[in-house]
Amino acid sequence: MALFRLSRAVEPEPRLRGDGVYLRPAAVMDFSAWSLLREASRSFLTPWEPTWADDELSRASYRRRVRRQAEEMARDESYAFLIFETGSDRLLGGLTLGGIRRGVSQTATLGYWMGAAHAGKGHMSRAVGVVGRWSFQSLRLHRLEAACLPENIASRTLLERNGFTREGLARSYLKINGAWRDHLLYGLIETEVGRLV
Repeated sequence: MALFRLSRAVEPEPRLRGDGVYLRPAAVMDFSAWSLLREASRSFLTPWEPTWADDELSRASYRRRVRRQAEEMARDESYAFLIFETGSDRLLGGLTLGGIRRGVSQTATLGYWMGAAHAGKGHMSRAVGVVGRWSFQSLRLHRLEAACLPENIASRTLLERNGFTREGLARSYLKINGAWRDHLLYGLIETEVGRLV
């Protein structure tokens, strides 16, 4: 039975496709586009992310990131994707299904970021829909979880638009921008897949 399997290593499709977007694992060739977008979006992302390391945008740091992500995918621990615009192939942001727990849980935590120039245009809503369906159908997960700062209205709206249910408040949940912050907790279960954008 799928519910009790301890591990399910899945090779992600080279591209997960949605309406106007596609997602694929990061590659070394993406460094320039990734570093330029992250740098241009630094002030936009800073309030919502952990403090960046001094070498955050270096080529060496990026290569380590790509290698670690490939290893985590091979171990069925985490699946990280970059989000691109269909047609232009322009990098828009990133999305990760992390902290995958198998056994009786079959759960993953959803995290995401969008470049400042591309925010508020529906790209992330569609990307979450694509990855959500893939996680239930291909990874055979039962539940997706996500958390966001209470004042992050855009993130709350994104999750609610995709059918996630607000389930509570976790006190001092994640260290964001140098401080331990409370987060709203959201969840979506496999029987609710039809709610995804």
